[in-house]
This record gives sequence, structure tokens and C-alpha cells, in this order.
Amino acid sequence: MLEVVDVKIYVNEKPVVVNEKATAFGIRDFVKKEADIVVLNGFILREDESLKKDDRLTLIIRGEIPNEEELEALLVSRHTPGVHEKVKKACVGVGGLGGLGSNIAVSLARLGIGKLVLIDFDVVEPSNLNRQQYFTKHIGMKKTEAIKDVLKNINPFVDVETKDVYLDENNIENSFQEVDIIVEAFDDPKCKATLVNTALSKLSEKYIVAASGMAGYFSNNTIQTKKVGSRFYLVGDEVSEAKAGCGLMAPRVAIAANHQANMVLRIILEEYEI
Repeated sequence: MLEVVDVKIYVNEKPVVVNEKATAFGIRDFVKKEADIVVLNGFILREDESLKKDDRLTLIIRGEIPNEEELEALLVSRHTPGVHEKVKKACVGVGGLGGLGSNIAVSLARLGIGKLVLIDFDVVEPSNLNRQQYFTKHIGMKKTEAIKDVLKNINPFVDVETKDVYLDENNIENSFQEVDIIVEAFDDPKCKATLVNTALSKLSEKYIVAASGMAGYFSNNTIQTKKVGSRFYLVGDEVSEAKAGCGLMAPRVAIAANHQANMVLRIILEEYEI
């Protein structure tokens, strides 16, 4: 007779010891029979599957509002196993909370980044809404306060620190001292250059992800991520800067912003090549 072995899995991120012959739907029927969404290691199951050691099983009742204890586990249930543990420890700084920065902040909050340090000095005005992650209710608010409001409704478990300052060569080093990765997200070319050059010279041990060229409605595929130095990455087409006759619009700005956010994630996961 073969010996039956118990194995440890995680159900809604809590460790549980189950029989080695246990299946995903079997655990569902025992733990939360009403669950109509069963996620195994980031993938929604349509058919039952056997379980193995350290599997992540998430059980969700469609439309149910989870309690606070369950919420964070459910928010990251579609992540690849092992990702959240690293993401949760990361601290990322974003300079500029406009079209790039607000989109980057939203993507990183959805990832469950441990801490975000978000810096801007401006207020939300109506022309921002064509590409930035704000709403009409935020018009007139400081972007630092508006982004806090947005992010708390996405992932309340992310530690969000905001700094309402104009970044220049005199305060950049201090503003980003605690972060692991600096994301440059300005519209103005001079501000971009100041942040990147100062960070490269004074914060050279940190990773920097910058952007250049995402205006207009040119091809999606001209926006690329390039590795410029050992710790410096540049996103964009490096050509289409905003100017008269070539505005900034949501689609390409969001494409560039999410290139930046994905590069941040890759760095956190120690995937340093593009």
C-alpha cells in the first residue's frame, strides 16, 4: 500500500496542510463551497486540478465584498506565485504625477508595491483628464492628494507617501534617498534632464527608469524600453515630444507609462535585461 503524504498549500494566502491527493475543487467544496472563481497559481480554473506543495489557491465568491483580512490576498490572486513576496518589500519613487506618473502609480499600486513615494507640486486641472488618472472631482486638488484618493480605492495596503515639492538639483537626492528605484515621469524636457542627471550623479546606486517620446498617435510599436546603462533604462520613441500639432493623449502615454511600470517590476524580480 502506498503511503499517503500531507503537503502544505496556501488557500487565500493562508498555509493549509492537505492530503497529497487533494484537488482544487475538492478544497473549494470543503473550505468555501459557494466560491465560483477558483484561481490556482494565478490562473482561473475551468476544470479541476490536482494540488502540489506550495500551490497558491484562491477562492472567490463573485460580487462578495471580502473582509480586510482576506482582501489583500484576493487583490494579488492573479499574480504569478512568488512575485508578491518580493513586490511587497519594494519601495519605488515617482517624480511627476501627470500622464506618466499617475498611470505608473496606478499600475504599481495594482501590483501591491510595498511603498510608493510620489512627488509633484502641481494641481489637477481640466486638460489633465485626457490622459491622467484623475476624475472631475479632483479638479483643483493638489495632485499629491488626488493620487492618494485614487490609490486608496485601488489597493489600501500600499504605503503611499507624497511630497508636495518642486524637484530640482537641490532636493532630488534627499527626496529619493529611501527608495530602491526612481521613476522619472515629467512632461517637461528640462525637468526630465535635471532628475535623471542628478540621480545618476548623486544616487548612482539606485535604478532609474525614465521616459522620452510618447506624444501623438504614432505607432504603438515605436515605444520601446532600452537599457542605457547598468542601472538606467529609457522608455519611449525618443522622437515624439509634445509640441504644437503633436499633443499628449491617453493611449501612447499609458503605453509608455506601463513600459516603465513593467520595467520596475522586472528590476524588483531581478530581471535586469529588457
